[in-house]
Amino acid sequence: MLAPRPSSLSVAALLVSVLALPAHAQIVSAPVDRDAILQEFEDALTADVGADAVGGIAAGVVVDGDLVWAKGFGWADREARVPMAPSAISRTGSISKTVTAFLLMRLVDQGVVGLDDPVVRHLPEFDEVRDLPEGAPEVTLRMLASHTAGLVREPENREEMTSGPLHLWEERVVQSLPNTAYDSIPGDRYQYSNIGFGTLGLALSRAAGAPFMELVEREIFVPLGMTGSTFAAVGSELEPRLAAGYVNGRDGQIDADAPRSEHAGRGYKVPNGGVYSTVADLGRFLGAIAGVPGLRVLTEESRREMVATQTPESPDEGYGLGLSIATLDDGTRLVGHGGSVAGYTAYMTVDPDSGVGVVLLRNYQRGETNLGRAARELTGRLIQAGVCGLSC
Repeated sequence: MLAPRPSSLSVAALLVSVLALPAHAQIVSAPVDRDAILQEFEDALTADVGADAVGGIAAGVVVDGDLVWAKGFGWADREARVPMAPSAISRTGSISKTVTAFLLMRLVDQGVVGLDDPVVRHLPEFDEVRDLPEGAPEVTLRMLASHTAGLVREPENREEMTSGPLHLWEERVVQSLPNTAYDSIPGDRYQYSNIGFGTLGLALSRAAGAPFMELVEREIFVPLGMTGSTFAAVGSELEPRLAAGYVNGRDGQIDADAPRSEHAGRGYKVPNGGVYSTVADLGRFLGAIAGVPGLRVLTEESRREMVATQTPESPDEGYGLGLSIATLDDGTRLVGHGGSVAGYTAYMTVDPDSGVGVVLLRNYQRGETNLGRAARELTGRLIQAGVCGLSC
């Protein structure tokens, strides 16, 4: 099968786009050829997607929340021969956790919740979680948002709780809690927990007295202009832009049915895995995380809290509030998140100091490109080449 020609904002268009940016977001002169970096990245993705021969990747570079370069590689729909485009909508998986943590900080700013509120204050059913170590501190909203609550990754009845229609997700969270347990002391260490973020989303909804998905729409998508982002793409006006998802096994088999069925719902996995989005929308979201003027919907105190390391293991690596934290060899500190659901994988990252970031959305499960490594490396190389926004 021949791969389609990449659909893109070309490398030349990058320069046109940059000229339209505010002065503080201009790309300054540097000894490294930025066009060569981007061309090398294009060539690598073209080769990888062609070798995978499954679906496609939508890629974007953002500066201060603006998409300054974007390209589609491979297929958005292999059966219908629709090429991947930068405007394609994909599932983002656990990038949804960053959205949920951002909502937490919006509600903190509004005085609806406190970051260190006990979870049971807003969600009494949380008391049903089993095996709390004797003498352990109460679990707080901060702990849920930083994966330090000591909870297991999934409830025991995972298969049942991660299936079912979208409108039943809250019931699934409540049903999961008696089947969820602690296996470490709250606050003691980093321990990734999907049910923890499902619980956080429901606690925020209860505290605000409004449905979680409506809160995200009102407090994040609308103010940031994320017009291609949703929790329910199928059946909406956004559906024509939705990339088909593909589960590709190591045996070479390609399954489009499982991803298609999950559009109807994944049980409790809404606050921790339900967001659909685009490279441009996630770029604006990264701009808000970086504190770009015009995209500042959090107070500076809350934004800095999100990007600060909350986990005890290391000050330079770990997890903030809904954000993975990594430090490059040159000291550049990146924050971001990855995501994976049936048929879709994703990664976004940004340097909150310079405002430079990368978003990669792939509509298949596994491939030659390591999305996280590719996004971080490209961000670091562009910064070294003189691409800058906030720091210029």
